Amino acid sequence: MEYQLRSSCHAGPGRVWVKPARQSIVAARWLLLALAGAAAAPAAAAESFSVLINPGDEAEQSRFATFSAWKAIVEQSLRAERSPALKLTPSTDAAADLSATRARLFDLFVAPAHVIGSAVRYGYVPVASVEKPVQAVLVAFSSSPVSSLESAAGKRVGLPQQDSIVTYLLRGELNAANSTVKRHFASVVESRYQDALLICLQIKRCDVVAVERAVFDRWVAAGEPLKVVMQSKAVPGFGVALKAGSTLAPDALRAALAKNLAVAPGAFGAQKLQPLVAQDFDYVSTLGYFTPRSLPGAAVVDAAAVAQLLKTGAVLVDTRNDVEFKAGHIAGAQLLPYGEKSAKDSDFKFSEDSFDTSKLPADKAKPVVFACNGAECWKSFKASHAALKAGHSKVYWFRGGFPEWRAANLPVEAQ
Repeated sequence: MEYQLRSSCHAGPGRVWVKPARQSIVAARWLLLALAGAAAAPAAAAESFSVLINPGDEAEQSRFATFSAWKAIVEQSLRAERSPALKLTPSTDAAADLSATRARLFDLFVAPAHVIGSAVRYGYVPVASVEKPVQAVLVAFSSSPVSSLESAAGKRVGLPQQDSIVTYLLRGELNAANSTVKRHFASVVESRYQDALLICLQIKRCDVVAVERAVFDRWVAAGEPLKVVMQSKAVPGFGVALKAGSTLAPDALRAALAKNLAVAPGAFGAQKLQPLVAQDFDYVSTLGYFTPRSLPGAAVVDAAAVAQLLKTGAVLVDTRNDVEFKAGHIAGAQLLPYGEKSAKDSDFKFSEDSFDTSKLPADKAKPVVFACNGAECWKSFKASHAALKAGHSKVYWFRGGFPEWRAANLPVEAQ
């Protein structure tokens, strides 16, 4: 069995990370787990079956316990159904996981609702989720004058990392209200772990914070004088999605997972698995980080238009990462990864990102098309913006990106 470790963390101007003191100790546990798994990898593997597990973004101790429990459940369930050579990837980077769903890099995803919802949109079958749904709530002290999302305008907000399910839902609600986090709040304090946001309220660095309903309930049960000033709709709890066309049967896998979850060593209390259908993700799928529909100065094009542009000599720049590019890309595309750390909104700061515009065509009048992984992927939007600022006059933004190209049955290459 093979393990990989995926994690990322950053801080940008105007953003502060709040980190527990034990973070480095527990991070070492993740690393040791990855190294131990790698050491146990078989020399000669049979057909490989890749699984990604993202345990969510509560406290690191809970994350590790959640990952360990799901690791055991998945291993036992797959062993019951077949005997694949497992390639298991622990992840704490939902941004990369969302991108991986669009590139269909894994056979099985075990992750929060926004990752599973994205997987379902890009060729995966929803298998099951734990019974307890997830709801994002905006929280303030009971004595606070803030009583709604509207009255929180201009206040200081504390958020989990930008690709957590909580931040995903809050951003989506603000998008629905024709606003953004940056425009709505005076400042943002980011925390990798939701429990650290209580400290942000207590030291008066935050006026409001966004967390999962379960975290808020736990705080109140501990005696904290808090109130909810806004809540999202509920979305499915931690779930599982299987790549369509797999030799595994979703119903059989669901039964095996449920059986092994029932005997898991207390990691999930009395929770059970329940079946999922694609419609369960309609709400979460309409929220989050969808890109704008236009970009001043650039032409938004579809797959057919891109095919014509390529015939006339346009350069197509794929802004995804190397792994995604090798797994499959538009025939003739050139890889120029966009290093994204800025917020996924139209107010992003290019200074927080890395993208080498000097590698674009020297002739700035040459047509250049930018693409990545669909309407949820901001890399091509940001790269197009950067090209315009660098003086390129014929910039085309392929908003639908590789998923739209693939769906149109146009030529694809892989390495």
